[in-house]
Amino acid sequence: QVQLVESGGGLVQPGGSLRLSCAASGRFFSTYDMGWYRQAPGKQRELVASLSSGGSINYADSVKGRFTISRDNAKNTVYLQMNSLKPEDTAVYYCKATMSLVHYWGQGTQVTVSS
Repeated sequence: QVQLVESGGGLVQPGGSLRLSCAASGRFFSTYDMGWYRQAPGKQRELVASLSSGGSINYADSVKGRFTISRDNAKNTVYLQMNSLKPEDTAVYYCKATMSLVHYWGQGTQVTVSS
């Protein structure tokens, strides 16, 4: 069982920045494939960024050049640095860990981009 706890969400003005963190339990964090997803009201959950245990990274087209995913295996934590935020980035952001083909989700953290 893997437990995930997200933090770092909040209210930010357009053009601002936030850094989300996701702390994971377990002894084998370095072997987890990690991802950030988001879900806006009335929309399906979508992939924002992923970072595999081997270091492969993927981004949604809508966030390329603005968001950066990274991980610190010593701290069992994955990060999402979000710059140049737009109102359309408003959503609940979820962290996902995949281990041995089993997916684990965090509880989500709200990000609101508004003036």
